[in-house]
Amino acid sequence: MIRILDRFVAGTFLRLFLLFMAGSPPLFILADFTERRDVYIDQGLTTTEIALSFLYQMPQYFQWSFPVAALVAAVFTVHGMTTHREIVAAKAGGISFHRLVAPVLVLGLVLTGAALSLEDLVPRGNRLSAKVLRQEPMGRSWRSEFVYESEGGMTWQVKRLTSQDGRMTSVILESADDPEEGGFHLTADAAMWDSIDGWTFQRGWIRFLRPDGGERAMEFEEVWIPGLEERPRDLMESTPEPKEMTYAEVDRLARMVERSGGDAKRLLVQKEQKRSIPVATLVIILFGVPLATSSKRGGAAYGIGLSLATTILYLLLLKVSGALGTAGALSPVWAAWSPNLLFASTAAVLLARVRT
Repeated sequence: MIRILDRFVAGTFLRLFLLFMAGSPPLFILADFTERRDVYIDQGLTTTEIALSFLYQMPQYFQWSFPVAALVAAVFTVHGMTTHREIVAAKAGGISFHRLVAPVLVLGLVLTGAALSLEDLVPRGNRLSAKVLRQEPMGRSWRSEFVYESEGGMTWQVKRLTSQDGRMTSVILESADDPEEGGFHLTADAAMWDSIDGWTFQRGWIRFLRPDGGERAMEFEEVWIPGLEERPRDLMESTPEPKEMTYAEVDRLARMVERSGGDAKRLLVQKEQKRSIPVATLVIILFGVPLATSSKRGGAAYGIGLSLATTILYLLLLKVSGALGTAGALSPVWAAWSPNLLFASTAAVLLARVRT
């Protein structure tokens, strides 16, 4: 009896979830195209290029859809059973409300895992999409306020680079840590590029870091660092946006910015949100299920209204807490996870108050 009821509840939830997941990407595509249509036209992108960029962003659209689709499916499943007195019948048969909705919660856990599994796929798709859409201005010869990491692990932080004369100002160069040889940290007022000698750094300090934790510092007027193969045109390449980077890559970039004296709060908040938003799939289900037990208002309108209100409230809290984290009023972890914690604690109270 219970196994049949579990299959019924799970089947209803999955059908609604898959239906919304199938219909959500076109909504994201329409919204994006409407907002950025003029940009696409100005860049001279073809219809094929725009369509290809949207195709690459599909993993991102699906990941965004997981929490909302799961909420809609849970609300319509539970509210439909409430309206048709199926929950009353189950309770009369000795099945509590918590046991009745257990399949929805189990599927919420599974879907949360599926959303988290897209963590590496989403940045790859976004990078490919950005490669199609990113059109550098014609004749661009300078770049300012950027961080660059070479394939060998060398980190550059540069205030301004002009490719025509191969000159950089306010340069910070940091080597990757080597457990045997240590590394170095260099700051310079300027650097000049020469096709024969490479980069020559002018007026600054260099610290040599030993594996045992010791260091040796020296001031210089000019210094040449061997092994720097990056040319000015290589450094002109744009740094990927956080959405084009994995959790580990954003963390590494944030740590580099911090070590170089920069403000990495925004990056750290976005890093934590890469996991907090997929986890919201389960949290929002827990929040929506007890609210959907009300049968005072009509079916579809009530379900849509409740789902929309919950989604707007969550997004509002996410924006506010993210802004507080970027400003330093909250730690990045609290800024990213506080909406989930607030919804989860409220859900616990609502579930405890539902008549079982």
